[in-house]
Amino acid sequence: MNQSRRQFLAQMGVVSAIPFLGFSPLLAAPAASLKFGYSAITWGDNIEGAIKEIASLGFTGIQLRANAFTKWGQKPEELKKMLDDAKLELVMFSSGNADINTGNDEAEINKHVVNAKFVKALGGKRMQVTNSSRPKTGDVTNENLVKYAKLLTEVGKRTAAVGIETTYHNHMGQLGQTPQEVDTILQNTDPKSVGFLLDVAHYLQGGGDPAAAVHTYKDRIKMLHIKDVKNTDTNSGYQFVELGQGRLDFPAVFNALNAINYRGYAVVELDAIPVKGRTTMESGQIAKDFLTGKMKLKM
Repeated sequence: MNQSRRQFLAQMGVVSAIPFLGFSPLLAAPAASLKFGYSAITWGDNIEGAIKEIASLGFTGIQLRANAFTKWGQKPEELKKMLDDAKLELVMFSSGNADINTGNDEAEINKHVVNAKFVKALGGKRMQVTNSSRPKTGDVTNENLVKYAKLLTEVGKRTAAVGIETTYHNHMGQLGQTPQEVDTILQNTDPKSVGFLLDVAHYLQGGGDPAAAVHTYKDRIKMLHIKDVKNTDTNSGYQFVELGQGRLDFPAVFNALNAINYRGYAVVELDAIPVKGRTTMESGQIAKDFLTGKMKLKM
């Protein structure tokens, strides 16, 4: 039996041990080393506003994306001062896609190396890589997944030379949508070069159990994205929402993190504010209230 198959069966074993009737009880307080950050994505180009509001909510980490490079790529010291003044750590940078279909892997790799140098100048340690390589029609093949894994590994080797770790971010609509696809990608990447950013809502929507994934990939997880997801009657059939507003079993996830003694960040990350008229600050407050109130966690 190959390693991928063993991991998949092990994951299913963990799933069977997790209660399915509502939220699992929070059996033990998560380790004190668990820290919380917030992604600036919903602020759009108002990065200065994101820094101020995220800090004011009590989060200690921030995730930035490519528009930060557009504005401060030639003057990272200005952005670093803003982060330092707000007492925010850059815990992740969204480095964008590594597309296996361009015919120019070297160009794909180089753009991430450039981003890695920017992250380094900001005092960061990691960046995430996604992909736009999922076929529009037809099935995802093992060849697709392995090819992407090899590209990720090469990106990771090059960014490591700069002092920045590359992490793979699982995502709906991309290579790595289902648990089986995620497993194949991770099994074919070099763990010394590529870490895993587990997005719990994308993983659940893709058919997996996030708490089980925490156990399965305990040696690969470098960070988590936390958001919720609910079923809708839209074309996609789902919507990502604030913590506690959907069907994700967060107590089970935090129990799993505690069980593996996870030491790192969980970053609240929404692609968009799910309710029209709600502000970014209000959305952030919902997340904070859920973590500190419902989950009884410290920021």
